[in-house]
Amino acid sequence: MHVVVVGAGVIGAATAVELLRDGHRVTIVDPGEAGGTQAASYGNSTLLNPSSVIPMSSPGLWRKVPGYLMDPLGPLTIRWSYLPPLLPWMWRFLRAGATEARVAATARALRPLLLNAPERHSRLATEAGLANLITQQGVLFAFPKRADFEAEARSWQLRREMGVQWLELPEDELRQREPALDRRYTFGLLVEENGQCRDPGAYVKGLASYAGGLGAVHHHVRATGFSIEARRLRAVRTALGDIACEKAVIAAGAWSKVLAKEAGDRVPLETERGYHVVIENPGIEPRYPVMPSDGKMGCVMTPQGLRLAGQVELAGLAAEPNWRRADVLRDFARHVFPGLPTEMRVHTWMGHRPSTPDGLPCIGLASGCPDVVHAFGHGHVGLTAGAATARLVADLVSGERPEIDPTPYSVTRF
Repeated sequence: MHVVVVGAGVIGAATAVELLRDGHRVTIVDPGEAGGTQAASYGNSTLLNPSSVIPMSSPGLWRKVPGYLMDPLGPLTIRWSYLPPLLPWMWRFLRAGATEARVAATARALRPLLLNAPERHSRLATEAGLANLITQQGVLFAFPKRADFEAEARSWQLRREMGVQWLELPEDELRQREPALDRRYTFGLLVEENGQCRDPGAYVKGLASYAGGLGAVHHHVRATGFSIEARRLRAVRTALGDIACEKAVIAAGAWSKVLAKEAGDRVPLETERGYHVVIENPGIEPRYPVMPSDGKMGCVMTPQGLRLAGQVELAGLAAEPNWRRADVLRDFARHVFPGLPTEMRVHTWMGHRPSTPDGLPCIGLASGCPDVVHAFGHGHVGLTAGAATARLVADLVSGERPEIDPTPYSVTRF
């Protein structure tokens, strides 16, 4: 079949490779370059974390909402001007994590998509000649003291129930494992099943290029909708004309909402805007990707330098970046790694995570046309879940029985 993949991020590029391997003809439609700075795939924290099963929403979170509105530089903030259109999504978001049972249900649904992510990506990267970009040395979670870990005990217990294991590192061993870390961190967890994609932009660009070598065609244009007759797909509509096809995949990230509506589904999709800074020539070489509990960010080495990525800003797709939020990441870097130089050359970035209120992606057949397959809304786990999602989507396109049950990700849950 001829399949049009709308979106050239990690989900779209990996899906294109899987579809081509299955023998389909593939066209990729995206106005931007694969792996370009415009995409969430470019600027994330680079981590491949099967342990990332805990959703953003949790019991009692509603009490913190006033603080999110008042602190524009906090780890999660809401712009006042965007609050009115955000309210329906925010209400669903708070309800999704209102009870421990709901959080546990989300974790159980996420785990199959994330399980063995470094191995899945390693196989895909090796096939595409990108094996050097995927590593699995584990990820270090650093706490100022053990009591800070114990304050998060429920979320870690839930991870354990999902099969996540870790090594507990007391102060001396933490110091030996990661000498670059500030000495105020006295307790750590090393999750060895976690890994890293050292350069996500290069990885996505490489996957798209590999897909091109297998026969995929990339049209640099925005998809605007679908031509559907009697619930059968005839074409994907673009600004430059229709592209006739038998199947289509919506993998347009934060811009997928309008396309999903065209295919018969109203999806409460928002953008969680994230920021990163990259410090060139940092003068240190951390041995592990580090997640400091008091910073809520990923601190990782990349070919470009030390990247600090994180934060959540709810402000929509159109608002200008608040670069002071990137300054917060830069300044906190010194609290994590005291060996950073006094003068630092820093690059900043902001991108859009496509997020549903319940923390689960939308994967499955569209309600108005089974020839259209949803593959978006992964929030903070798009890179980690990219390889598994691609295989699942390819099976749905081909009508094969997938190894992962897509039921929890159906848009009908909304």
